Amino acid sequence: MYPARFEYFAPTSLEEVVATLAERGDEAKVLAGGQSLIPLMKLRIAAPSVVVDLNGVPGLDYVEEGEGVLRIGALARHKTCEKSALVRDRYPTLGDAAPQISDPLVRNRGTVCGSLAHADPQGDWGAVLLAARGEVVARGPGGERTIPIDDLLRGPFTTSLTPDEVIVQARVPIQGPRSSGTYLKLERKIGDYATVAVAVQVTLSNGTIGEAGIALTGVGPINIRAAAAEETLRGAEPTDEAIQEAARLAADAAEPQSDIRGTAEYKRSVVRVFTERGLRTAIARAKGGEE
Repeated sequence: MYPARFEYFAPTSLEEVVATLAERGDEAKVLAGGQSLIPLMKLRIAAPSVVVDLNGVPGLDYVEEGEGVLRIGALARHKTCEKSALVRDRYPTLGDAAPQISDPLVRNRGTVCGSLAHADPQGDWGAVLLAARGEVVARGPGGERTIPIDDLLRGPFTTSLTPDEVIVQARVPIQGPRSSGTYLKLERKIGDYATVAVAVQVTLSNGTIGEAGIALTGVGPINIRAAAAEETLRGAEPTDEAIQEAARLAADAAEPQSDIRGTAEYKRSVVRVFTERGLRTAIARAKGGEE
């Protein structure tokens, strides 16, 4: 099926992007990688009358550190993160997630910020940024505002962005030497959406877990932060009992539905196993080894 008719704009500056969005409002959709938007338009699930293409705007394709954060520009592709030594070496949760995003064709064109704006509950980056305490920077007519990832994700395919705003950057705090994490994903075949995935990040402090991030993919209407599991780990020694209790609480936080990928009970069990496995890996890495 062909998409419905639409106007195409190819601005060359963020100012033009914002001006077009401010003028056309709910009629417009932003195109970055197009790996979510184009299929929806071809199926006529989405039928925007205006498409605003970011790809002519210079200076948005970067993955770099600065001002205490890792900064990922609006046109940084999944592949850029996958191949980045900076991401692999210093941000293991992101580094483990990047090669698991869909398939190589999607990773070559799709963008991290576009995925976050799409807010698919089976999208990987939402959970990764939740675990890593990430945020996004949105640009609108009034300037820029920073939105914690918890506040960005509102529901299935729904964010707190206004129609005249565009995400220009995703940010993750720089990790200390005693921090690490991982991303574990179960899929039926390569390139499929996650049946279940779990993002984990921990920071060790004086022999205890100073901070923990645990977030879930594919088991609820949005990417879910397992807040109770995180809280039980803060200040705790990284013992088997503490890890198992956190894994149990993470499974309780899941809201899975039975479908062709598995029963709700099965998915909840996978959350528990992946959380326990992920915590053990993250803790071992944070101590300077691998498990």
